[in-house]
Amino acid sequence: MFGLGLATKIYIALESVDMRKGFEGLYGLVRDQLGQDPLSGHLFLFTNRRKTRLKALVWDGSGLWVCAKRLEKGRFRWPEARERAQRCDAAEELAMLVNGLDLAQARPRQNWLRRAPAA
Repeated sequence: MFGLGLATKIYIALESVDMRKGFEGLYGLVRDQLGQDPLSGHLFLFTNRRKTRLKALVWDGSGLWVCAKRLEKGRFRWPEARERAQRCDAAEELAMLVNGLDLAQARPRQNWLRRAPAA
């Protein structure tokens, strides 16, 4: 199984992808269209045109993983295609995206920290 560490970046391919693509096809998309190294250990996400299927590509140090999810109902709330790829800043954002939550409507709360009085 692969794990997501703090240094793992999550890249979202904003344009739809043919879900028949496997290891080599997704590898080529990461390298040629996203301009990233598929063997970097970062996670790359792809979806189809209808936003009902999702594929992930990740290198774990010994081989590539391709994982897929198909929704039985509804659609993924994919970010708008303004550029070639968007980066999630946290694994929590990945979990929200995969579970159907809209990243645009999510707002991180500011941590409650007691601030030192100004001198």
